[in-house]
Amino acid sequence: MAPSVPRYRERLRLEGTVLAAAGGLGGVLLLAFVDAASERAASTVLQITFLAAVLAVAPPIFVRRWLAEAQPVTDDAQLTGQPTALWKPPLVVVVLTALFVVPGELGIGAAGWDAGLRITLGCMLVGLAQALVVGRLVAADEARSGRSYVRLPGSRATSGTNLGFFLSERA
Repeated sequence: MAPSVPRYRERLRLEGTVLAAAGGLGGVLLLAFVDAASERAASTVLQITFLAAVLAVAPPIFVRRWLAEAQPVTDDAQLTGQPTALWKPPLVVVVLTALFVVPGELGIGAAGWDAGLRITLGCMLVGLAQALVVGRLVAADEARSGRSYVRLPGSRATSGTNLGFFLSERA
């Protein structure tokens, strides 16, 4: 494998860490500077707890399927590993938060700053799950199978990840 092609588990950890940091920073900033962010605390705790439960179950299911469907990569394949630009996860946090905060501020919706807090904390949990749980699942599979995984073209957040693999002795 070309040394410049990022391995899937490395990208999971890096991109997940960036998303978790952006979400955590957003949550801290909201709590520090926006009093309305702490309204409906019980709802926030329930929704974040529900998300944590979903993240304990869903990502491992999807990742195991993607690993099982991974295709061997030929020696002549031109790969990029399709890394996500590291400015995108913080942008996702900002845009998702704005989608809930702005309508509330304009009086067109029931959501508001507390929903923004739930979004930022949710992004933090998703990033942590990606970096810690999913990254470890991939690393464990690599150790067990002798494979090194890379993202293939066509991978999308909405439709799933296409993976290819090299045998470790070629990596």
